[in-house]
Amino acid sequence: MTDLLDLSDRIIAGEAAIEDHHPFSPPNELQEVGDGTAFIQSFANVSALRADDGLVLVDTGSPFVAPMIHGLVRGWDRAPLHTAVYTHGHIDHVFGTGPFEEEAAAAGGPAVRVVAHEDIEARFDRYCACAGYNAVINQRQFQAPGLTWPTEYRRPDVTYRDRLDLEVGGLGLELHHARGETDDATWVWVPEQRTVCTGDLIIWCTPNAGNPQKVQRYAREWAVALRAMAAHAPELLLPGHGLPVRGEDRVRAVLEDTATVLEVLHDRTLELMNEGARLDDIVHEVRAPADLLAKPYLRPIYDDPEFVVRGVWRLYGGWYDGDPSHLKPAPAGALAAELAALAGGPGALADRASRLAAAGDDASLRLAGHLAELATQAAPDDPALHRVRAEVFRTRAAAEHALMAKGVFTWAANESDAKTTDHPED
Repeated sequence: MTDLLDLSDRIIAGEAAIEDHHPFSPPNELQEVGDGTAFIQSFANVSALRADDGLVLVDTGSPFVAPMIHGLVRGWDRAPLHTAVYTHGHIDHVFGTGPFEEEAAAAGGPAVRVVAHEDIEARFDRYCACAGYNAVINQRQFQAPGLTWPTEYRRPDVTYRDRLDLEVGGLGLELHHARGETDDATWVWVPEQRTVCTGDLIIWCTPNAGNPQKVQRYAREWAVALRAMAAHAPELLLPGHGLPVRGEDRVRAVLEDTATVLEVLHDRTLELMNEGARLDDIVHEVRAPADLLAKPYLRPIYDDPEFVVRGVWRLYGGWYDGDPSHLKPAPAGALAAELAALAGGPGALADRASRLAAAGDDASLRLAGHLAELATQAAPDDPALHRVRAEVFRTRAAAEHALMAKGVFTWAANESDAKTTDHPED
């Protein structure tokens, strides 16, 4: 079994490569990381704390591994689960409570208490209302055909607004609300252990503050929460994804470096907005500090700093991007047909897209994507054009580091592949 704390130490020190230990490809292992504290590194992590009245879990895992999480916890401690704290309502964090509740009911023991921020209720309501849409966007983001979205959730028994102090069998916990990746985020401070459970406010990569297919994120408030955690001088950090971090200096660096990335992206974007810049100008000017993105816990392997910039714009500026032609645009197909006619036909656009994609540099790939999309919008039933579009977006996916970009580009390539199935190339 991998020593997760030792591995974390070595990666941060540059003695092991983060590329060999992707935070979203976890081993599903439990390790004791402190006195009475266990950590399960799963797709979404689970932290377990011993108390005199039973166990406290911070998050409970995804629907796909709930029985495994239960088994790992039971291999460490047989005490009943007293309290489950949800750090937020994402389904990979809140679906492991069931096996513990079934166990308690079978034993005739007390019911499990679930605690969360009050906004989690509205999140669950929205998930039920938008279940079809959430299924589609997560199929696209994670390349998971057939994924369905749940509509039944274990609702909290206790909610709070700003801060809640809990005491479970002599163990004190402070629950603090923050807006970051979600509006219902909770981070947990355990003073006796000098441990902070961050939920998805730390995920061992660029903060997920700009996801292009999901609801609003909050970069500035996220940074404020991270600096509030750092002010407690934690000695152990248990994140929502990725590895635990130990040692006051290491924990402070992870928290403050992540906060700085968010602050730079937020502040520079807002500065340019105040100067009247268009979104297009801002997206292509604002950059996160390269030295921080090189840190093993801040690589842009999931979200992309460019998407964070768009998220800041969306928060303050709405959906209008400053280009007046986008305010009430022509249908995309009509514009594509007009441009194709000017260029000499959709085939001319596709040929140019192929040549640009072959060049391979970022600027050429961006242009290739536009032209391939225009070509198929102008002639949506032409299999030859879809073959070009598929190849262009496969090339774009291969060139990206961020999972979100890879997911969207791969989905586009697969769409076009489906258009060519009945029309093999001569």
